[in-house]
Amino acid sequence: MSQPDTGSYRYELIRDFLKLPNGERFGLVSRVAADAQDRIYVFQRKDPPVVVFDRDGTYLGAWGSGAVTDPHGLKIVEDIVYTTDRSDSVARSFTLDGKPLLELGERGVHSDTGCTGAPWLAQRAAGPFNHPTEMLPHPNGDIYVTDGYRNARVHRFTGDGRLVTSWGTPGHGPGEFHLPHSIAIDPQGTLYVADRSNKRIQIFTPDGAFLGQWSGMGGPNDITRGQDGNFYIAEQEDGEKPAYVCVRDARGNVLARLESRHVHGVGVDSRGDIYAGLTVDRSVDKFVRIE
Repeated sequence: MSQPDTGSYRYELIRDFLKLPNGERFGLVSRVAADAQDRIYVFQRKDPPVVVFDRDGTYLGAWGSGAVTDPHGLKIVEDIVYTTDRSDSVARSFTLDGKPLLELGERGVHSDTGCTGAPWLAQRAAGPFNHPTEMLPHPNGDIYVTDGYRNARVHRFTGDGRLVTSWGTPGHGPGEFHLPHSIAIDPQGTLYVADRSNKRIQIFTPDGAFLGQWSGMGGPNDITRGQDGNFYIAEQEDGEKPAYVCVRDARGNVLARLESRHVHGVGVDSRGDIYAGLTVDRSVDKFVRIE
């Protein structure tokens, strides 16, 4: 099934691309990411939480049973897997085969933000963590965590886990958040934070100074920077508009917008092929770049 012409960015959609062994089914798929060898890692809400495939969709194995209560964020940088365990309020990193490396936060201990559930707008900002959403390393060696479902902050840690600073308050203005849900970082160190319920990407310096924002999107569930320098964004349905996988260049210009089933996580491999992690349909679609 081919997608409509999007200029120089055209894709072929292959639904339900990744195949588990006979008799097995995915849980809710929260995130998808590729490592340096284009192996694909699926973060699902069942044990084992991490399932690994090659880029052709062949099942390679799985790991992490008992290690993650509520899988949410997963990114891979320099072959380290960075995850967040949402309801347990911890962020953890692993080797590619599942050996734990670093844990931030105290399992089951939540900071006091006054937020107890939907619509996920904290009454006040607080320290780490209250249902964090994404963990990602920075070129400067520090680690950044978006703390979103019941907080409204970005936290910066040293590489060995010491808190450096936090920023963000609940709200809708510059530097304010209503569910910071994902994060991407470019080689210059600029941060791109998916401020989901405000339907925008906010852009910051490493110290948290506001630089600008991208709007004109459904609520962004995930933002991933590809090796090509483009950003791949999983957009929620917005009114009568469907969910999309959107490709933007480094300035935020839309290069392609691909209609998708409800997509929560988006990964991209070295060839520019896109993997859409689906929550409702509990599967992974692949958009193969053909031009």
